[in-house]
Amino acid sequence: MDKRRKIIIDCDPGHDDAVAIMLAARNPKLELLGITTVRGNQTLEKVTRNALNICQYLNIDVPVCKGLADAIVRPSLPTEERVHGDSGLDGPIFPPLTKELDSRHAVDFIIETVLNSDDNVTLVPTGPLSNIAMAIKREPRILEKIDEIVLMGGSYQHGNVTPAAEFNIMADAEAAYVVFHCGRPVVMMGLDLTRQALCYPEIVERMSHVKTTGGKLFVDLMKFFCMTQKRTFGWEGGPLHDPTTIAYLIDPTCMEVKEMYTEIDISGGCSHGRTNCDVFHLSDKPMNSKVAMKLDVEKFWDIVEDNLKRYDSL
Repeated sequence: MDKRRKIIIDCDPGHDDAVAIMLAARNPKLELLGITTVRGNQTLEKVTRNALNICQYLNIDVPVCKGLADAIVRPSLPTEERVHGDSGLDGPIFPPLTKELDSRHAVDFIIETVLNSDDNVTLVPTGPLSNIAMAIKREPRILEKIDEIVLMGGSYQHGNVTPAAEFNIMADAEAAYVVFHCGRPVVMMGLDLTRQALCYPEIVERMSHVKTTGGKLFVDLMKFFCMTQKRTFGWEGGPLHDPTTIAYLIDPTCMEVKEMYTEIDISGGCSHGRTNCDVFHLSDKPMNSKVAMKLDVEKFWDIVEDNLKRYDSL
C-alpha cells in the first residue's frame, strides 16, 4: 500500500466541515495530523467546540487547536446561523464534552507540524483562510514542505454572499490573496463544483442504512442542513461543499479540474472577495491554481458511503 498522505484540516464546523472530517479521519489513504479552527460559519468558540464534539463522538484521536477569531485585515463577516443554526452544528445531540483542546494556537500547530514532518503535508482549509495565510507569512519555511493546499472556497461564476464573492474567500480576502499567491499548488473547490454535490432526501435515506456512528452522525447532520437549505435557498438538497476537498484527495478521478490563473479581488469594491478565475486563459499570467469544474456525483456519494462504514458499529 502506498504511504498515507499527511493532511491538516483547517475548518469552521459547520455541517459540511463535519462531514469532511468524517471522510478524512478513517480513510486508509490519508493521515489526519490535526484539526485547526477558524471563525467562519460561527464564532471561534462555537466552531472549536463543534470540532471537539465531532472528534469525541467518532473517537477521532487527533489534536484540535483553536485559531484566529477574526480576519487578518478587515472586520469579519456575520456568522451563518441561517444554515448552520445557533451552535454552528445544530441537529445532532452530543454527550457531555470531555475531549480537551490542544493548548497550541492553530498557527503555531500548522507551522510546527509541517516543519517537523518527515513528509510533505497537504493543507485542507474548508473555512476562511486566515490561519493558513498567517502561518505562511509568519514562517515562510513551511512553503517548501506544503505538498498542496486543497481548499473549499471561491467560484468562477457567481458568489453566495455577494453576486461576486463566495463566503470563505469574502470572509478574509486578504488571507486568500496570500494563499493563492504563495507559490504552492492550490486546488480550489468552488461553488460551481460543490453545488453539484447536492444531498437530496434519497441520499440521507441511503446513508441511514449505514449502521455506524459515522452513518448516524451524517444523517443527524443532514436532516437539519437540508431543512435549512430548503428554507433559506429553496433547494431540495443542500450542497455538501467541504467534503469535496477530501473526496478529491481520496480519489482525484471523482472530478475534473482545470489549471488556470486565479486572482483574488481585494479592492474593497463591489467585487471584493471574488475569485477571478481565468478559465479561458485570456492572460499570460502564470497558472497558480487548479479549479474543480465537474463532479462525478455517483462516485462522490460512493466515497461518502464507503467512509461512513469505517466507523464503529451501532
